[in-house]
Amino acid sequence: VILYDQKGKEFRIPFSQEGRRGSLYGIKIEGNGISDYLYNFYSEEEVFTDPYARKIFGLEKWGVHKGEKRKTFGGFVTGKFDWQDDVSPMIPLEESIFYGLNVRSFTMHKSSNVRHRGTYEGIVEKIPYLKELGITAVELMPCYEYEECMFPERTVADAVRLNCWGFQKGFYFAPKAAYSSSVSPENSFKTMVRELHKNGIEVIMQFYFPTEVKQLSMLDAIKFWVTEYHIDGVRVSGLHIPYRCLAEEPMLKDTTIWCNYKPKEKLPEKHNSAFKNYISNNGNYRNQMRRFLKGDDGLMEQVLHYHRCNPKEYGVVNYMADYDGFSMYDSVSYERKHNEKNGEDNRDGNDINYTWNCGVEGDTRKSAIQELRLKQIKNMMTFLFLSQGIPFIFSGDEFGNSRSGNNNCYCQDNETGWIKWKDNKFSKEILEYTRFLIQLRKNHPILHMKEELLVMDAKGCGYPDISYHGVEAWRPDLSYISHMIGILLCGQYAPDEQDSSFYIACNMHWISHKLALPKLPKDEIWVKIADTACPIEKQEQNDSITMIQGRCLAIYQTKK
Repeated sequence: VILYDQKGKEFRIPFSQEGRRGSLYGIKIEGNGISDYLYNFYSEEEVFTDPYARKIFGLEKWGVHKGEKRKTFGGFVTGKFDWQDDVSPMIPLEESIFYGLNVRSFTMHKSSNVRHRGTYEGIVEKIPYLKELGITAVELMPCYEYEECMFPERTVADAVRLNCWGFQKGFYFAPKAAYSSSVSPENSFKTMVRELHKNGIEVIMQFYFPTEVKQLSMLDAIKFWVTEYHIDGVRVSGLHIPYRCLAEEPMLKDTTIWCNYKPKEKLPEKHNSAFKNYISNNGNYRNQMRRFLKGDDGLMEQVLHYHRCNPKEYGVVNYMADYDGFSMYDSVSYERKHNEKNGEDNRDGNDINYTWNCGVEGDTRKSAIQELRLKQIKNMMTFLFLSQGIPFIFSGDEFGNSRSGNNNCYCQDNETGWIKWKDNKFSKEILEYTRFLIQLRKNHPILHMKEELLVMDAKGCGYPDISYHGVEAWRPDLSYISHMIGILLCGQYAPDEQDSSFYIACNMHWISHKLALPKLPKDEIWVKIADTACPIEKQEQNDSITMIQGRCLAIYQTKK
C-alpha cells in the first residue's frame, strides 16, 4: 500500500505473507492522524486505486495537464453518523409509486429554486414537493463515484462533454462527491436517505455493472449500500447479473431488487416473508402503450394484458418514459430523435421510439396541437396510474419537461438534460392531473391489488373482478382494428370489499365513439370523475351509453 501525506510525500508499505489468505492480502496500519492520509495500492511498477475504497479523491477536478493520466486516490472515512433511529418505510409493492431522477439534473436548473443545486442536499429541499406529489420511492441514477469527463486526457477548456449518467465501471463503495455540497459526501448521502425516510419515502439506487466486474463484487457493493447507507432497493443493469444470488441473499430479503427483466432461472420461493421484493420491467409496456396511444392497430389484447399484469411471484414496473428515450412531452412532440448536440452525428440513441408529434415536429404555438399534446400526456398518465403493477414516472414528466427531442441525454449536463421546473398553464394542468391520479390510486385498493385480477366472478356477486365492454356491455371488441374498450374494476374484490367500482372508458380512435356502461344495482349510479379532454370535474351519468371523444380516456366511479 502507498500512503500519501498532505504534502504528497509517499510511504510504501509492502504486504507480508503473515496477512495473506489465499490470494488476498491484508495489513493493519496504526498511528496518530492516519485518517488524514490518502492511499493507493501498488504491484511492482503499477499503481492503482482500491476498488473497495469508501472515499475517492481526484475525480472532483479535471486533469490539469494535457496528456496527463488522471490520478485517483482512496481515502478513509472516520466518525459516526447520527441516523436518529432511522428505519425503512418498507412500503408494499402494491402501494408503491416510483419516481426516477438524476441527482444533478433534478435540481441543477435555476428554476428548481433550491439553495444547493444539483446535490443530495437539493433533493432534501425538494422533499415537500415529492411528498405532496404522492410518490413513495425515489430511484436515483448512479450515485457512486465514476469518471464524468469523457476525455480525461484533455484540459478543462477542451472537455466539452461530461458523462452525466454513470453507466460505466465505477468505484462502487464511494458516494459521488460531485453530488455533495459538503466535504463529506458520505454524510450528505446518509442525511438525504434519513430525511426521505422520515417522510415515508424509500430510496432505490441504480447500479450498472459491465462485464469486467465480478459477480461477487456486485453482491458486496449492493450489501454495503444497504447496510452502510440504508438504501431500500437497487435497480441493477448489466450483462451478467447474479440474479439468483441477489434473490437468495438473506441480508437482502427486505431489499427491493429491480432488474430489467425476469431471469429465466426460477427464483427461490418466499418462506416466512410477506414482502415480495423482486421486481422487473413489465415486458414491453412502454412501447406497446405508446403505439396504442398513437393509433396503431392490433394492440388491444396486449394493452389489456399489460394493464392487468401483476404476477404473484414478483412485481412489475410500468412506465411510459424513463431517463433513456423521449420524455413524455417529447414523445407527443417529436417523431425523430434530435441528438446532434451529443457530438455523434445523431447516430446514438434509439431510432424507433413509437412516438407521434401530433402534426408538428417540436415546439409549436398552435393551440390545437398544444391541446392534443396535453390530452395525449393525460392519456399516458391515466394508462400508467390505473394499470395494476408499480407505476414509475421520471422526474419532470409530471409537468411536461422537454429534452428538446434528445432521446439520449447521457452527456447533456446543461439546459437540455436538466429538469426545467415549468410553471405555466400547460404544465400546471398536467401536474394537477397527475396528483389527482396518484391520490385516486392510493385511496382505492381495487386500482392497486396485491395479486393479479382473474377476469372471473370468484365471489358470485354478479361481476367479475375485472371485465371488458364495448358498444354493448359485456361484449368487447378485441379485433385487429379495435381502438376502444371499456374496463370495469369491481370494488367488491378489494380487500375490505367496500371499495367503489371503476369504469375506464378508452377511445384511442381519432373520432368519437359510444361505449356501454354496465348496469349497476338500483342504489348505485355512475359518476364521471375525470376526462382527459377537459379539466377534472364530476358529472353524474344516468344513461347506459356514454360518448367518448377521439383520443380520449374517461374515468367513472360508482356512487350510492
